[in-house]
Amino acid sequence: MQKQVAQDLVSFIKASPSSFHAIEQMRQQLENEGFKELVEGKNWKIQEGGKYYVIRNYSSIIAFKIGNELTNYSFNIVASHSDSPTFKVKENAQLEVRGNYLQLNTEGYGGMLCSSWLDRPLSLAGRAIVKNGDTYESRLVNIDRDLLMIPNLAIHMNRSANEGYAYNKQKDMLPLLSTNTENKHAYKELIAKELHVKVEDIYGMDMFLYNRMQPTFWGLEEEFVSCPQLDDLQCAYATLQGFIKGYHPQSVQVFACMDNEEVGSQTKQGAGSTFLKDVLQRINRGLGKSEEAYHQAIASGFMVSADNAHAKHPNHPEKTDETNYVCMNQGIVIKSHAGQKYTTEAMSSAVFKGICERVHVPVQFFANRSDVVGGSTLGNISSNQVSITCVDIGLAQLGMHSSYETVGIYDTWYLIQAIEAFFNTHFEQTASNQLKEMVRK
Repeated sequence: MQKQVAQDLVSFIKASPSSFHAIEQMRQQLENEGFKELVEGKNWKIQEGGKYYVIRNYSSIIAFKIGNELTNYSFNIVASHSDSPTFKVKENAQLEVRGNYLQLNTEGYGGMLCSSWLDRPLSLAGRAIVKNGDTYESRLVNIDRDLLMIPNLAIHMNRSANEGYAYNKQKDMLPLLSTNTENKHAYKELIAKELHVKVEDIYGMDMFLYNRMQPTFWGLEEEFVSCPQLDDLQCAYATLQGFIKGYHPQSVQVFACMDNEEVGSQTKQGAGSTFLKDVLQRINRGLGKSEEAYHQAIASGFMVSADNAHAKHPNHPEKTDETNYVCMNQGIVIKSHAGQKYTTEAMSSAVFKGICERVHVPVQFFANRSDVVGGSTLGNISSNQVSITCVDIGLAQLGMHSSYETVGIYDTWYLIQAIEAFFNTHFEQTASNQLKEMVRK
């Protein structure tokens, strides 16, 4: 069962070379499960017992299921992100090198591990905006073949390469496309051909590089799986499956997958935007509930922020905390930080630990070394808009922000079980120091 779940995850990731494709994969699964699309620019008609989803920028999605016993309801929310560190193609993309080579001009997106992008088969994926009459349409693009490579500089020309090297993204990280430099519009013609449109009909593009290396299961017992974009599509996939399976009639269950976490989330579709708050308020209003009911639902609500965690490294165990380190295939990671880079506190940690215990899912605890500054994630950023009890979790992985990352085959299954149990639970704040849980039988 666990191996099959890991294989399903890999299939999802292979079909999601960009955040736009990941959201489309989620949209298709939600449609197959009977969810109805709502458009932010139109009036929403929702009802108890309904299932809906809404997309912003086509790179973020929020889906929700409405219970049918909402006298004292709460919001149960799980959030992940759709983007991964990569390289974005600039508007004027073509670069000619002394009449011999054709490169693409790119810029870094997020904190990628540059060396992992060298000497790998790469291609392009994202979206193009096509003008069709008086309408601008967003269309997915995936050049599904080995198209590009960023060649390494030979050791003979960089003798100190193995002693540490500072990569210059404008010089060292530009991908090679061709030796044909005659066509000044080769890149745009490539995209136009893929979409079966004219070059002049393309008015804008968000195109990114992605690693074409095939996923692999490996290890003595094939207990590891390696592939691109595990951070954070592993959590995105697993939480979606748990969301679809779970239900409680006294809750509004919410699945959110947001873009731009890797660049700070401060975009209209990121966790720092009003997207989540807008959707929650429109749900409350659409159900005919009062503003007071909304504040009660938030106070009784619970959010799980799911973003992967650093596994203890076999070559560098000293990089992790002495006692709060985590390993692959040993369960869900609860992440905490005294400076609130993670939102986990005693109550949210206890509640989520209890949920995992109920379904026999193992739990681990992660904290950074006290002399290391860790990054933040969705939970603490989204709390600026929606102040709700929140726990930050993830799954242990190696090579985070590499173009080819590694996780354990059991952990995706663990997360699906825990998130299903989470959505089977209704929470109610009965006192300022109490959060009561009611589990669907």
